[in-house]
Amino acid sequence: MDDHLAAIAADCLDGAETGSRTFPGIVATLMRAGFESYAIDFRRATATYYRPDGDSVALSAPRHAVSIAETFDVPALQAAIREAQQLVPGYTYGGFCTKAMAAGCVGYVVSFPGRRAVYSGRTGETHVEHFPQ
Repeated sequence: MDDHLAAIAADCLDGAETGSRTFPGIVATLMRAGFESYAIDFRRATATYYRPDGDSVALSAPRHAVSIAETFDVPALQAAIREAQQLVPGYTYGGFCTKAMAAGCVGYVVSFPGRRAVYSGRTGETHVEHFPQ
């Protein structure tokens, strides 16, 4: 992947972590740059950004100080997602990640053409969250 595209992906990851970018803004930026999806892996602390031609860039993501729960608690995960969507006071992406991991989420994939995020648990459970309209 060329340096310019990798820098866009890195800027979006940093923007999520610092709170300077919202999810809709990140998605719009990545789509304009030609990305079609990204994956967050909490176990490896990585974020991988994909283009339709198979090109990708994997970046180190911050490691969160919580263990991933053994049980996939979809209602708890949905509550964390709703907080993110509503940008409730005190919301941070790091806080979202901590709550998702405490709910047993090992990571998620965001598909721009599919307009959804698919969250996964330790034993292969999934929860699909469609983008808000």
